[in-house]
Amino acid sequence: MTSTTAASVTLIDAEHGARPVEGRFDGDRAWVAAAALEAATGWVLKPEGLCRGAVCVPVRDRDTLVADAMIDLKAFAAALRRPIVVDAAERVAAIGVPVEDRIAAMESLEAPDFELPDVEDRPFRYSSLGRRKKLVVTWASWCGCRYDLPAWQQLAEELAPDGLEVVSVAMDDSAATAKEWVDAADPRPTFPVLYDREHLLSELYGITNVPSVVWIDEDDHIVRAPVIAPGDDQFKDFTDIDSTVHHDQLRRWVRDDEVPEDEASVREHLQAPTEAEQLARLERRVGAHLAREGKAEAAERHFATAYELAPMDWTIRRGSLPLRGEDPFGEPFFEFYAEWEAAGRPGTGSADDGWANRP
Repeated sequence: MTSTTAASVTLIDAEHGARPVEGRFDGDRAWVAAAALEAATGWVLKPEGLCRGAVCVPVRDRDTLVADAMIDLKAFAAALRRPIVVDAAERVAAIGVPVEDRIAAMESLEAPDFELPDVEDRPFRYSSLGRRKKLVVTWASWCGCRYDLPAWQQLAEELAPDGLEVVSVAMDDSAATAKEWVDAADPRPTFPVLYDREHLLSELYGITNVPSVVWIDEDDHIVRAPVIAPGDDQFKDFTDIDSTVHHDQLRRWVRDDEVPEDEASVREHLQAPTEAEQLARLERRVGAHLAREGKAEAAERHFATAYELAPMDWTIRRGSLPLRGEDPFGEPFFEFYAEWEAAGRPGTGSADDGWANRP
């Protein structure tokens, strides 16, 4: 291998965020120690190929993949058909999940398990909710839906005796950012309130805007794809969404098992990612990491690329504004809103207006 700059590599993924691993860069190539990559991803190079558990993927060109017990991350990602973003100048790499894997998972309608920290930075695993109906509510401090928590608390109290669990996930960058709105809520939520700085739920459930909700039954099957659902009507004049429509549908599901769409419709409305959208999420993660490190200029390059790849994704476009030092309720937001309107309001529909078609 040629002369390299000795340094660790910051590896980013949706489940674990950014973590340093033993590695170095050779020009624009990121090399990671095989043992470190195995610890970080579970994949190990064996004679039969790259293996994780009982699954092995043959490797045709080992000379490109490995040298001196180091693995080339781009070759590793290519062998596993995984999207990757590498910023050699900042010694950062983000690796994603293949689009076909996400599509297959969504088509199964099985709700993927996940673990996220709550606003006290304690880990919480979704599967701990057990065999009850679940409502996953996503929101953010950069959205007017930050005021919805009291309404969701009242609904949770009403429907808990009928078998509903509510879990709330803020698409925010820190516990403190989300906790400000949790502490201000009256009544304060007693259900779990988590935060998702890497936007894992966007990827797992196809969420491109907030407030979005997902219905999951006792057997952990998705029975309603993400739908825009405000907690109350305080912004009804702006959103033109009647929150009571969704709430009444939710009551009928919890109490009478009445669902507003069949399995075919759920599959149709789950927003499986395109390759561009999957790559956009990686670019956003790299940009977010660099912004947290105070590297605004480097971060901006990745945010700009993410915008180009997924121009109508609210979690990327509006959700990144605070990290860029922009007001998510200011002019940049209204410029994006005008673009979205001109594009025909693509993305997830609301409970009372049906579903918007993707462009």
